[in-house]
Amino acid sequence: MRLVLTHIARLLMVEYESRELVAGADMEKMHVRENAWLTIEDGLITGFGEGEVALLMDDEVLDCSGGMVIPAFCDSHTHLVYAGSREKEYEDKIRGLSYEEIAARGGGILNSAALLSSISEQQLFEQSLPRALEIIQSGTGAVEIKSGYGLNTKDEVKMLRVIRRLGEETPLAVRSTFLGAHAFPAAYRPDPDRYVKLVVEDMIPAVASEKLADYIDVFCDRGFFTVEQTRTILEAGAKYGLVPKIHANELDFSGGVQVGVANGARSVDHLEFVAEEEIGVLKKSRTMPTLLPGASLFLGMRYAPARKMIDAGLPVALASDYNPGSSPSGNMELVMSLGIMQLRMLPYEVLNAVTLNGAYAMGLEKTHGSVAVGKTASLIITKPMPSFGFMPYAYGSSQIDRIILNGKIVQDV
Repeated sequence: MRLVLTHIARLLMVEYESRELVAGADMEKMHVRENAWLTIEDGLITGFGEGEVALLMDDEVLDCSGGMVIPAFCDSHTHLVYAGSREKEYEDKIRGLSYEEIAARGGGILNSAALLSSISEQQLFEQSLPRALEIIQSGTGAVEIKSGYGLNTKDEVKMLRVIRRLGEETPLAVRSTFLGAHAFPAAYRPDPDRYVKLVVEDMIPAVASEKLADYIDVFCDRGFFTVEQTRTILEAGAKYGLVPKIHANELDFSGGVQVGVANGARSVDHLEFVAEEEIGVLKKSRTMPTLLPGASLFLGMRYAPARKMIDAGLPVALASDYNPGSSPSGNMELVMSLGIMQLRMLPYEVLNAVTLNGAYAMGLEKTHGSVAVGKTASLIITKPMPSFGFMPYAYGSSQIDRIILNGKIVQDV
């Protein structure tokens, strides 16, 4: 039986020819169909057009009532599997402590690691499932989730098993990333290379033996993992088929962009510190620059130079960085609003950044991120709006009316 969407005021992100990503000046462009319809069968988009659609006897018809239809959001950087919360650290931040000072006192990532170690895999799943359902309700259809709050083999594997289970028990398309190199446990700080050895010789083989991860990530930044340590870990992961992703240049010019590109990273993420050298390296690569404005907002830190990057011809993805310490929100409508208000991006640029470019950053560009025949029918139906720009303009006020994931209506918001 077909699901037929009718009375769509504007159908956005339409594609007749497949694209991997959108870059530079093309990020401002958008293929649109007015007064449109769309058909879905077996979880896939089977057709779309303008005007009236010929209905079949057993069609299920969904009247979009003059709303717009866009692809579901593709959030390519989250840490939503975690234990407890860290609001006390936010108070410390208000009192004047920096992100690095909080981490040096045993807070930050190490605090989350201690909380996670104290609970079972089932308890971790029960804490994480509501967050996965929450992002579905706010329009996300595909998500990348990282480990990194284990910092030992047993707990990293525990996290990755929970991530896999979220992909099995929710309609989300989930990509899993092993981030054992998120921080140095206190016991390894006198000899950090000993921890790198643990990641390489113990964690990576354990993760690979259960096929728990698609990607491998390293926090390559000031006070965390060096370029040399990052290279060692990425090369070890590559031997097991783990594709690199990088936390880079959040705190300083770290060399993370360069080592990520050199190792074929699918994306380099954060990028608050980017200059001409980093832009030049990225332009010669197939690596997606991924910006996380929610972290900059929450921590009161500088924002990535998105306008400079796009004007230089680069693609840009936007993601939520949903995590307990620096961005405790997976709301991609807010991420789009920050893209406009703080990154100086235009409305269609932010839409491309949270759909097709986000899908590319997860390796899902063939199935998600745009409206094309044969792609997964994961879509957002908006409330009636004067233009798409109203959605990120009206920050804090959701414009989502209904959500379709894998061809099924999953939420009347």
